[in-house]
Amino acid sequence: MVTNGMHSILRNNYNPTFNNKNRCIFYIGFLLPNHMKINITLKTYALPVAVMLVLTGCEKKYQSPDHYKIDYFKNERQEGKAYIMNEEECFDASELVVGSSSVKLVDSSSGRGKPFFLYQVRNGKILKTVRDSVMNYPFMFLSHQRLKLKNDSMYVYLKRLEGYTLIRKDRNLNYQWLKAAPVYSIKKDK
Repeated sequence: MVTNGMHSILRNNYNPTFNNKNRCIFYIGFLLPNHMKINITLKTYALPVAVMLVLTGCEKKYQSPDHYKIDYFKNERQEGKAYIMNEEECFDASELVVGSSSVKLVDSSSGRGKPFFLYQVRNGKILKTVRDSVMNYPFMFLSHQRLKLKNDSMYVYLKRLEGYTLIRKDRNLNYQWLKAAPVYSIKKDK
């Protein structure tokens, strides 16, 4: 008969005996005094609650950059107030003034680059000119802004076209709308 420890393993005898190390781990909750058991249970519940309080208590509130911005030029800035010329200033600043009732939007371009609009004047009367004394109708002009066209006769304030060489050659453009000029209608009493 074999008397060493291998004999029980070979016979598949399972003897649930614990060594001292396992017994300490297994019975540790039962062997602790009552005041230590309460301390452990408080730590298991108090630790997640304390972490949640710290995370929510240390939340930094976002403040917009406008809150910190100091405007040194608030008295000098005039937003939304573009300079609009009156009729006399428009007449003096333009190179060609035409009185017409047949101005029509022909084409527009927007998307890439600056938007521009092409208008056509079918007929009209020349009121002021610097270069051309005779105009061939219909002619086209370019504008950087969309004009609020009226049904009655209006002044067309134009100056010599600057830039836009490809469009100038393709569409035979020579003039552009005066930049700060609005659309003025021709008064009947004049």
